Amino acid sequence: MQWTDAAIIISSQKYGENSGLIRVLAREHGIFAGIVRSATSSKTRGILQSGNGVSASWRARLSQQLGTFKIELLEAHAAHLMQDALKLSALTSICALIEISLPERHPYPKLFSALHEFLHIINNKNNWLSDYINLELEILSETGFGLDLSECAATGRTDDLIYVSPKSGRAVCREAGEPYHEKMLPLPRFLIGNRQQAAGNNELPTNAYSLMPNAYFKEILAGMQLTGYFLEHWLLTPHNKKLPAARIRLYNLLKDSNAAKITSR
Repeated sequence: MQWTDAAIIISSQKYGENSGLIRVLAREHGIFAGIVRSATSSKTRGILQSGNGVSASWRARLSQQLGTFKIELLEAHAAHLMQDALKLSALTSICALIEISLPERHPYPKLFSALHEFLHIINNKNNWLSDYINLELEILSETGFGLDLSECAATGRTDDLIYVSPKSGRAVCREAGEPYHEKMLPLPRFLIGNRQQAAGNNELPTNAYSLMPNAYFKEILAGMQLTGYFLEHWLLTPHNKKLPAARIRLYNLLKDSNAAKITSR
């Protein structure tokens, strides 16, 4: 059995003396693991970095075997992020989340496209944090745990949505949610704006960078808390898994006041 596909390196580790064991997210084949020969050479080691776009050729005698990869570099995203602590942390986090969240050998072409687009955004923009949160929402959606932020779960209203129910994953308006506000999760305005813009309503901001700096980081942290809650409680905990350490490090880095300097516009 063999196939060739566009792929993104998700993880890489040493395997034996000179080989490497990698996992990729392939456009049409999903998460696939395989061995790369001579992975310790300086040339190959640079290719097998998380986030790099590659042409991957996988081959095995039987479909259930681990198989081997031949890899050709297409886009060296990882090298461009090495000097930016926050961007590198985000790359490590999203790759770890994808690896732990998705079953192997199941195609996720929509998620592949979203990750591919995000890698270009994070390489070329400073205002990428809201895109990162939207990518985590895409992971939830593609694994069957999508949130419904389009209208209030209690009243059907589409305005004044400020909460998300931790039980249903649906938006809740101020009036309906206020009696239970201590149990609710805050809904960042930039997530509402993205969806209302798609529906032709542009009254609300479409990304967190339209907010003042302090309010912006408050919104981003709220977004990270929102997606983190559902990733952990809905997606990972039922399978006895926890949020990856890389995701926790990214959130803690954002909480640091120095993060404002790292992402200065």
